[in-house]
Amino acid sequence: MIKKENMPECPVATTVGLIGSKWKLLILRDLLTGPKRYSELKKSLSGISQKVLTSSLKSMVEDGLVIKISYPEVPPRVEYSLSLLGESMKPVIQVMEQWGKDYKQKRQ
Repeated sequence: MIKKENMPECPVATTVGLIGSKWKLLILRDLLTGPKRYSELKKSLSGISQKVLTSSLKSMVEDGLVIKISYPEVPPRVEYSLSLLGESMKPVIQVMEQWGKDYKQKRQ
């Protein structure tokens, strides 16, 4: 979590600090389609360790990008979804997706 007093002056650096890891971006991408359980995220993020997924989700919840909902059931059920702040990243991720498609096309 980036504390207000530790936020860089550069807005790009702030954004990179919040979502700059490969896994955080992919978690955001997956949550754009709707709420997901931990196991769904783990399955869709091939190669991510349990430790990194747990840490990334915790950090994103603390930063206000993701909402964690725990249901009082047996067995316990937890879902993650994007907050309004997290949803505001949608255009950024869409532009990144389009850029990636264009790049792949040009490199073939």
